[in-house]
Amino acid sequence: MLSTLKNRLEQGCKTSKYPKEKIELSPRYRGVPKIHKDVPAELVAKCADACPQNAIDAERKLIDMGRCVFCGTCERISKGRFVSFTRNFELAVSEKDHLMTDGTLPDLARHSRQHFKKLFGRSLQLRQVSAAGCNACEADLNVLATPFFDLARFGINFVASPRHADGIVVTGPISRNMKQALFDTLEAVPAPKVVIAVGSCTLSGGPFSGSPEITEGLDALMDVDLFIPGCPPHPMTNLHALLTFFK
Repeated sequence: MLSTLKNRLEQGCKTSKYPKEKIELSPRYRGVPKIHKDVPAELVAKCADACPQNAIDAERKLIDMGRCVFCGTCERISKGRFVSFTRNFELAVSEKDHLMTDGTLPDLARHSRQHFKKLFGRSLQLRQVSAAGCNACEADLNVLATPFFDLARFGINFVASPRHADGIVVTGPISRNMKQALFDTLEAVPAPKVVIAVGSCTLSGGPFSGSPEITEGLDALMDVDLFIPGCPPHPMTNLHALLTFFK
């Protein structure tokens, strides 16, 4: 026992002080894309043609974060003149239309549904549903339970049964074989309930977009309250979204 206590004292507290203190992510991290509109149309078209996700609207010079996988192809081609990715991990929005952006996103706290804050502000229990995901989004959700993030300190937990949950967190492109299971899980959640879409696959089909085996966005099946883009979204993106929208 004394050895354990000594070890804990030597290690100190490993938990992040976010959101009280700001966190800076690695320079390699690609966050909110910033669009520079004062570039030739030819360069924009070149970036749009090269985009593997068709995420760039060349006419309006906008990028769809719901389709974007943050591969950085557009930034490399334009050498940052058209698109440059910032290190801002605050990507989540409450309306899908807001994912089409020039880099300016609405304040999520102002657009959050205030009755959710009253209902779930002290305790939020979520059931995660992997609807044919590759496990990347799932892994970055799981890591929120580690000592560094310690999601439970905010009263937010992932639970095993949807009957004990306040809502569902969906990842993956929602395959044909998982669709009914997803509906059954949502039905088991007692009302009022929330639906959170995490990752480009869930938001738009991701790399599988166009396949008859998947759904082109969770919002085509049910009402979605919170959209968290990324491939996968960084744990800080998920944490920021949950805290800002519900707390």
